[in-house]
Amino acid sequence: MERAGQFIQKTLLAWLVLFSAAALLWTRFGIADPFLWTANFKVESIDSVLLFGTPRPLLGIMIQLTMFCIGCLISVAEVNEVFRRWPLVLGGTLIQYTTMPLLAWGLGNLFGLEREYLIGVIVVGCVPGAMASNVLTLAARGNVSYSVSLTTSATILSPIIVPLAFQLTLSRFVEIDPLNEAMKLIKQVVGPVLIGHLVCRFWVHGSSIARKAAPLIANGTIVLLIAVVVALNRDRLLGVFSDGAASSAKLLLVLLLINLLGFCAGYFGGGLMKLKQSMRRALTLEVGMQNAGLGTIIVLGLFKDLPAAAIPTAVYTFGCMFTGTLLAQWWSRQPPSDDSMSE
Repeated sequence: MERAGQFIQKTLLAWLVLFSAAALLWTRFGIADPFLWTANFKVESIDSVLLFGTPRPLLGIMIQLTMFCIGCLISVAEVNEVFRRWPLVLGGTLIQYTTMPLLAWGLGNLFGLEREYLIGVIVVGCVPGAMASNVLTLAARGNVSYSVSLTTSATILSPIIVPLAFQLTLSRFVEIDPLNEAMKLIKQVVGPVLIGHLVCRFWVHGSSIARKAAPLIANGTIVLLIAVVVALNRDRLLGVFSDGAASSAKLLLVLLLINLLGFCAGYFGGGLMKLKQSMRRALTLEVGMQNAGLGTIIVLGLFKDLPAAAIPTAVYTFGCMFTGTLLAQWWSRQPPSDDSMSE
Protein backbone atom coordinates (compact mmCIF):
# COMPACT_ATOMS: atom_id res chain seq x y z
CA MET A 1 0.00 0.00 0.00
CA GLU A 2 2.82 2.38 0.86
CA ARG A 3 4.61 1.68 -2.41
CA ALA A 4 1.39 2.06 -4.39
CA GLY A 5 0.75 5.43 -2.75
CA GLN A 6 4.26 6.65 -3.51
CA PHE A 7 3.97 5.48 -7.12
CA ILE A 8 0.65 7.27 -7.66
CA GLN A 9 2.04 10.40 -6.03
CA LYS A 10 5.05 10.45 -8.36
CA THR A 11 2.89 9.85 -11.44
CA LEU A 12 -0.17 11.83 -10.34
CA LEU A 13 -0.37 13.98 -13.47
CA ALA A 14 -0.42 10.87 -15.69
CA TRP A 15 -3.22 9.32 -13.62
CA LEU A 16 -5.23 12.54 -13.79
CA VAL A 17 -4.96 12.54 -17.58
CA LEU A 18 -5.78 8.81 -17.86
CA PHE A 19 -8.87 8.86 -15.63
CA SER A 20 -10.15 12.15 -17.04
CA ALA A 21 -9.84 10.80 -20.58
CA ALA A 22 -11.72 7.67 -19.53
CA ALA A 23 -14.47 9.77 -17.92
CA LEU A 24 -14.71 11.94 -21.05
CA LEU A 25 -15.04 9.02 -23.48
CA TRP A 26 -16.82 6.45 -21.28
CA THR A 27 -20.18 6.61 -23.11
CA ARG A 28 -18.48 5.16 -26.20
CA PHE A 29 -17.87 1.92 -24.30
CA GLY A 30 -21.62 1.27 -24.06
CA ILE A 31 -21.55 0.16 -20.42
CA ALA A 32 -22.68 1.67 -17.11
CA ASP A 33 -20.90 4.89 -16.19
CA PRO A 34 -18.98 4.40 -12.89
CA PHE A 35 -18.05 8.09 -12.66
CA LEU A 36 -21.65 9.35 -12.66
CA TRP A 37 -22.55 6.53 -10.26
CA THR A 38 -19.82 7.77 -7.90
CA ALA A 39 -21.13 11.34 -8.17
CA ASN A 40 -24.68 10.27 -7.23
CA PHE A 41 -23.98 7.51 -4.73
CA LYS A 42 -24.61 8.38 -1.08
CA VAL A 43 -23.79 6.50 2.10
CA GLU A 44 -24.74 6.75 5.73
CA SER A 45 -21.88 8.49 7.51
CA ILE A 46 -21.22 8.86 11.23
CA ASP A 47 -22.05 12.56 11.23
CA SER A 48 -25.29 12.06 9.26
CA VAL A 49 -26.45 9.47 11.79
CA LEU A 50 -25.49 11.56 14.82
CA LEU A 51 -27.09 14.69 13.39
CA PHE A 52 -30.14 12.81 12.05
CA GLY A 53 -29.27 14.10 8.60
CA THR A 54 -29.46 12.61 5.15
CA PRO A 55 -26.86 10.24 3.72
CA ARG A 56 -23.67 11.99 2.59
CA PRO A 57 -22.22 11.85 -0.94
CA LEU A 58 -19.47 9.26 -1.27
CA LEU A 59 -17.00 11.88 -2.52
CA GLY A 60 -17.60 14.00 0.57
CA ILE A 61 -16.80 11.02 2.79
CA MET A 62 -13.60 10.38 0.81
CA ILE A 63 -12.51 14.00 1.25
CA GLN A 64 -13.07 13.74 5.00
CA LEU A 65 -11.07 10.50 5.14
CA THR A 66 -8.27 12.19 3.19
CA MET A 67 -8.22 15.09 5.63
CA PHE A 68 -8.14 12.64 8.55
CA CYS A 69 -5.07 10.94 7.06
CA ILE A 70 -3.41 14.30 6.48
CA GLY A 71 -4.00 15.13 10.14
CA CYS A 72 -2.23 11.89 11.05
CA LEU A 73 0.75 12.96 8.96
CA ILE A 74 1.14 16.27 10.82
CA SER A 75 3.65 15.66 13.58
CA VAL A 76 3.83 17.39 16.94
CA ALA A 77 7.06 19.08 15.82
CA GLU A 78 5.29 20.56 12.79
CA VAL A 79 2.49 21.93 14.95
CA ASN A 80 5.09 23.47 17.26
CA GLU A 81 6.73 25.08 14.23
CA VAL A 82 3.53 27.02 13.54
CA PHE A 83 3.62 28.54 17.01
CA ARG A 84 7.39 28.99 17.11
CA ARG A 85 7.46 31.02 13.89
CA TRP A 86 3.94 32.39 13.97
CA PRO A 87 4.79 35.85 12.55
CA LEU A 88 6.40 34.30 9.45
CA VAL A 89 3.65 31.70 9.10
CA LEU A 90 0.88 34.26 9.56
CA GLY A 91 2.59 36.62 7.11
CA GLY A 92 2.80 33.93 4.44
CA THR A 93 -0.82 32.90 5.02
CA LEU A 94 -1.88 36.55 4.73
CA ILE A 95 -0.12 36.83 1.36
CA GLN A 96 -1.97 33.76 0.12
CA TYR A 97 -5.42 34.78 1.37
CA THR A 98 -5.16 38.30 -0.06
CA THR A 99 -3.42 37.89 -3.42
CA MET A 100 -5.13 34.74 -4.67
CA PRO A 101 -8.77 35.84 -4.14
CA LEU A 102 -7.94 39.27 -5.61
CA LEU A 103 -6.21 37.73 -8.62
CA ALA A 104 -9.11 35.35 -9.26
CA TRP A 105 -11.80 38.00 -8.89
CA GLY A 106 -9.89 40.64 -10.83
CA LEU A 107 -8.75 38.49 -13.76
CA GLY A 108 -12.08 36.69 -14.03
CA ASN A 109 -13.95 39.98 -14.35
CA LEU A 110 -11.26 41.60 -16.53
CA PHE A 111 -11.53 38.83 -19.13
CA GLY A 112 -15.33 38.76 -18.90
CA LEU A 113 -15.70 35.07 -18.08
CA GLU A 114 -19.19 33.65 -18.26
CA ARG A 115 -21.01 33.17 -14.97
CA GLU A 116 -20.24 29.47 -14.42
CA TYR A 117 -16.54 29.85 -15.16
CA LEU A 118 -16.24 33.03 -13.09
CA ILE A 119 -17.73 31.30 -10.05
CA GLY A 120 -15.29 28.39 -10.36
CA VAL A 121 -12.30 30.70 -10.85
CA ILE A 122 -13.18 32.72 -7.75
CA VAL A 123 -13.48 29.53 -5.69
CA VAL A 124 -10.01 28.51 -6.93
CA GLY A 125 -8.63 31.76 -5.54
CA CYS A 126 -10.38 31.53 -2.18
CA VAL A 127 -9.54 28.02 -1.00
CA PRO A 128 -6.44 27.22 1.11
CA GLY A 129 -3.22 25.79 -0.27
CA ALA A 130 -2.78 22.18 -1.33
CA MET A 131 -0.79 19.50 0.50
CA ALA A 132 0.95 18.76 -2.82
CA SER A 133 2.95 21.96 -2.28
CA ASN A 134 4.72 20.27 0.64
CA VAL A 135 5.90 17.42 -1.57
CA LEU A 136 7.05 19.77 -4.32
CA THR A 137 8.84 21.96 -1.76
CA LEU A 138 10.94 18.95 -0.83
CA ALA A 139 11.74 18.35 -4.51
CA ALA A 140 12.57 22.06 -4.93
CA ARG A 141 15.07 21.94 -2.05
CA GLY A 142 12.93 24.38 -0.11
CA ASN A 143 12.13 24.60 3.59
CA VAL A 144 9.67 21.74 4.11
CA SER A 145 8.80 22.54 7.73
CA TYR A 146 7.82 26.08 6.72
CA SER A 147 5.71 24.73 3.85
CA VAL A 148 3.84 22.37 6.18
CA SER A 149 3.37 25.21 8.68
CA LEU A 150 1.83 27.38 5.96
CA THR A 151 -0.54 24.63 4.85
CA THR A 152 -1.54 23.90 8.43
CA SER A 153 -2.16 27.58 9.16
CA ALA A 154 -4.20 28.14 5.99
CA THR A 155 -6.30 25.03 6.67
CA ILE A 156 -7.03 25.95 10.30
CA LEU A 157 -7.95 29.54 9.36
CA SER A 158 -10.07 28.51 6.35
CA PRO A 159 -13.41 28.40 8.27
CA ILE A 160 -12.90 32.08 9.12
CA ILE A 161 -11.34 33.48 5.96
CA VAL A 162 -12.90 31.43 3.14
CA PRO A 163 -16.58 32.20 4.00
CA LEU A 164 -15.74 35.92 4.26
CA ALA A 165 -13.97 35.77 0.88
CA PHE A 166 -17.03 34.05 -0.60
CA GLN A 167 -19.28 36.69 0.90
CA LEU A 168 -17.25 39.46 -0.75
CA THR A 169 -16.85 37.82 -4.15
CA LEU A 170 -19.76 35.42 -4.72
CA SER A 171 -22.72 37.07 -2.97
CA ARG A 172 -24.09 38.40 -6.28
CA PHE A 173 -24.36 34.83 -7.62
CA VAL A 174 -25.71 33.02 -4.58
CA GLU A 175 -26.78 33.83 -1.04
CA ILE A 176 -23.82 33.11 1.22
CA ASP A 177 -24.25 32.34 4.90
CA PRO A 178 -20.71 32.78 6.31
CA LEU A 179 -21.51 30.92 9.54
CA ASN A 180 -23.03 27.99 7.65
CA GLU A 181 -20.06 27.80 5.27
CA ALA A 182 -17.66 28.00 8.21
CA MET A 183 -19.39 25.02 9.84
CA LYS A 184 -19.15 23.07 6.57
CA LEU A 185 -15.42 23.70 6.36
CA ILE A 186 -14.96 22.71 10.00
CA LYS A 187 -16.81 19.45 9.39
CA GLN A 188 -15.27 18.78 5.98
CA VAL A 189 -11.68 19.94 6.45
CA VAL A 190 -10.49 21.26 9.83
CA GLY A 191 -12.38 18.78 12.01
CA PRO A 192 -11.05 15.63 10.31
CA VAL A 193 -7.50 17.08 10.28
CA LEU A 194 -7.61 17.84 14.02
CA ILE A 195 -9.18 14.47 14.87
CA GLY A 196 -6.62 12.64 12.75
CA HIS A 197 -3.77 14.51 14.42
CA LEU A 198 -5.04 13.82 17.93
CA VAL A 199 -5.79 10.14 17.25
CA CYS A 200 -2.38 9.44 15.72
CA ARG A 201 -0.62 11.57 18.32
CA PHE A 202 -1.74 9.21 21.07
CA TRP A 203 -2.07 6.01 19.01
CA VAL A 204 1.31 5.09 17.56
CA HIS A 205 0.09 2.03 15.65
CA GLY A 206 -2.69 4.05 14.02
CA SER A 207 -0.18 6.69 12.98
CA SER A 208 1.95 4.05 11.25
CA ILE A 209 -1.05 2.74 9.29
CA ALA A 210 -2.18 6.24 8.34
CA ARG A 211 1.25 7.25 7.07
CA LYS A 212 1.26 4.28 4.72
CA ALA A 213 -2.33 4.77 3.56
CA ALA A 214 -2.48 8.57 3.32
CA PRO A 215 -0.70 9.06 -0.05
CA LEU A 216 -2.84 6.36 -1.68
CA ILE A 217 -6.12 7.69 -0.26
CA ALA A 218 -5.37 11.38 -0.85
CA ASN A 219 -4.09 11.07 -4.41
CA GLY A 220 -6.71 8.48 -5.31
CA THR A 221 -9.44 10.83 -4.10
CA ILE A 222 -8.06 13.71 -6.19
CA VAL A 223 -7.91 11.54 -9.33
CA LEU A 224 -11.46 10.24 -8.86
CA LEU A 225 -12.81 13.69 -7.96
CA ILE A 226 -11.47 15.30 -11.14
CA ALA A 227 -12.74 12.39 -13.26
CA VAL A 228 -16.23 12.83 -11.81
CA VAL A 229 -16.18 16.54 -12.68
CA VAL A 230 -15.20 15.63 -16.24
CA ALA A 231 -18.06 13.12 -16.43
CA LEU A 232 -20.59 15.64 -15.14
CA ASN A 233 -19.50 18.08 -17.86
CA ARG A 234 -18.87 15.54 -20.61
CA ASP A 235 -21.17 17.05 -23.23
CA ARG A 236 -19.87 20.55 -22.61
CA LEU A 237 -16.24 19.47 -22.85
CA LEU A 238 -16.77 17.41 -26.02
CA GLY A 239 -18.42 20.38 -27.70
CA VAL A 240 -15.78 22.88 -26.70
CA PHE A 241 -14.11 23.03 -30.10
CA SER A 242 -17.36 23.54 -31.96
CA ASP A 243 -19.02 26.34 -30.04
CA GLY A 244 -17.08 27.19 -26.89
CA ALA A 245 -13.44 27.49 -27.95
CA ALA A 246 -13.20 31.22 -27.27
CA SER A 247 -14.60 31.08 -23.75
CA SER A 248 -12.51 28.00 -22.93
CA ALA A 249 -9.34 29.69 -24.21
CA LYS A 250 -10.06 32.68 -21.96
CA LEU A 251 -10.63 30.38 -19.01
CA LEU A 252 -7.32 28.58 -19.55
CA LEU A 253 -5.48 31.88 -19.87
CA VAL A 254 -7.05 33.26 -16.68
CA LEU A 255 -6.18 30.11 -14.70
CA LEU A 256 -2.61 30.16 -16.00
CA LEU A 257 -2.22 33.82 -15.04
CA ILE A 258 -3.62 33.19 -11.56
CA ASN A 259 -1.16 30.33 -11.09
CA LEU A 260 1.93 32.16 -12.38
CA LEU A 261 1.09 35.45 -10.66
CA GLY A 262 0.43 33.48 -7.48
CA PHE A 263 3.95 32.06 -7.71
CA CYS A 264 5.29 35.59 -8.22
CA ALA A 265 3.30 36.91 -5.24
CA GLY A 266 4.74 34.19 -3.03
CA TYR A 267 8.31 34.70 -4.18
CA PHE A 268 8.39 38.50 -4.04
CA GLY A 269 6.22 38.56 -0.92
CA GLY A 270 8.79 36.32 0.72
CA GLY A 271 11.44 38.84 -0.33
CA LEU A 272 9.55 41.66 1.35
CA MET A 273 9.34 39.52 4.50
CA LYS A 274 13.14 39.01 4.23
CA LEU A 275 12.77 35.23 4.20
CA LYS A 276 15.69 32.96 3.45
CA GLN A 277 15.81 31.52 -0.06
CA SER A 278 14.61 28.06 0.97
CA MET A 279 11.59 29.59 2.76
CA ARG A 280 10.80 31.78 -0.26
CA ARG A 281 10.63 28.66 -2.38
CA ALA A 282 8.20 27.09 0.09
CA LEU A 283 6.01 30.20 0.13
CA THR A 284 6.06 30.44 -3.68
CA LEU A 285 4.73 26.92 -4.14
CA GLU A 286 2.25 27.30 -1.28
CA VAL A 287 0.66 30.45 -2.71
CA GLY A 288 0.50 29.30 -6.33
CA MET A 289 -0.88 25.81 -5.60
CA GLN A 290 -4.44 25.88 -4.34
CA ASN A 291 -6.50 23.02 -2.90
CA ALA A 292 -8.63 22.78 -6.03
CA GLY A 293 -9.94 19.36 -4.98
CA LEU A 294 -11.57 20.98 -1.97
CA GLY A 295 -12.72 23.79 -4.25
CA THR A 296 -14.48 21.23 -6.45
CA ILE A 297 -16.37 19.83 -3.47
CA ILE A 298 -17.39 23.36 -2.44
CA VAL A 299 -18.60 24.23 -5.94
CA LEU A 300 -20.63 21.04 -6.31
CA GLY A 301 -22.20 21.71 -2.90
CA LEU A 302 -22.96 25.42 -3.34
CA PHE A 303 -23.87 25.39 -7.04
CA LYS A 304 -25.63 22.08 -7.65
CA ASP A 305 -27.42 23.51 -10.70
CA LEU A 306 -24.16 24.72 -12.28
CA PRO A 307 -21.89 21.68 -12.71
CA ALA A 308 -19.78 23.63 -15.23
CA ALA A 309 -18.62 25.85 -12.35
CA ALA A 310 -16.47 22.91 -11.24
CA ILE A 311 -14.52 22.90 -14.52
CA PRO A 312 -12.09 25.69 -13.45
CA THR A 313 -11.26 23.91 -10.18
CA ALA A 314 -10.64 20.65 -12.05
CA VAL A 315 -8.48 22.35 -14.68
CA TYR A 316 -6.51 24.21 -12.01
CA THR A 317 -5.65 20.89 -10.36
CA PHE A 318 -3.92 19.83 -13.61
CA GLY A 319 -2.35 23.22 -14.18
CA CYS A 320 -0.83 23.90 -10.78
CA MET A 321 0.52 20.34 -10.53
CA PHE A 322 2.17 20.73 -13.95
CA THR A 323 3.68 24.18 -13.42
CA GLY A 324 4.57 23.42 -9.80
CA THR A 325 6.40 20.27 -10.86
CA LEU A 326 8.34 22.16 -13.55
CA LEU A 327 9.29 24.89 -11.07
CA ALA A 328 10.35 22.33 -8.45
CA GLN A 329 12.49 20.46 -10.97
CA TRP A 330 14.18 23.68 -12.05
CA TRP A 331 14.90 24.68 -8.44
CA SER A 332 16.12 21.16 -7.64
CA ARG A 333 19.17 21.86 -9.80
CA GLN A 334 19.96 25.07 -7.88
CA PRO A 335 20.78 24.77 -4.16
CA PRO A 336 19.23 27.62 -2.14
CA SER A 337 21.74 30.19 -0.95
CA ASP A 338 20.96 29.42 2.72
CA ASP A 339 20.84 25.63 2.11
CA SER A 340 18.32 25.02 4.94
CA MET A 341 15.61 22.74 3.64
CA SER A 342 14.43 21.44 6.99
CA GLU A 343 15.29 24.24 9.37
